[in-house]
Amino acid sequence: MKKRNMFIRYFVLMVLIAGLVACASTSKQSGAGEYVDDSVITTKVKSLLAADDFLKSFAISVETYKGTVQLSGFVDSQKAIDKAGEIARGVKGVTSVKNNLNVKK
Repeated sequence: MKKRNMFIRYFVLMVLIAGLVACASTSKQSGAGEYVDDSVITTKVKSLLAADDFLKSFAISVETYKGTVQLSGFVDSQKAIDKAGEIARGVKGVTSVKNNLNVKK
């Protein structure tokens, strides 16, 4: 009976360790917590862009991966590109911004 209890304890411990390792992030995949953080950042940036009177008329795509925000789409001036980058950088949790916005001609 004592050996059985010890086996069960080790088994439960191994399952817990495996569960923690499965939720950890790797260089190619974000963990569950990072995914939620990235989603929150994306939502905040999108809402701030939509609330800005100067930028709300443009279709700006926002994606976030491990705190890096990528902006893409077309705007009508360099001023709009700069303004969108400033807004994205101002959001808490953003580590860097890849501003791939282009001026449409």
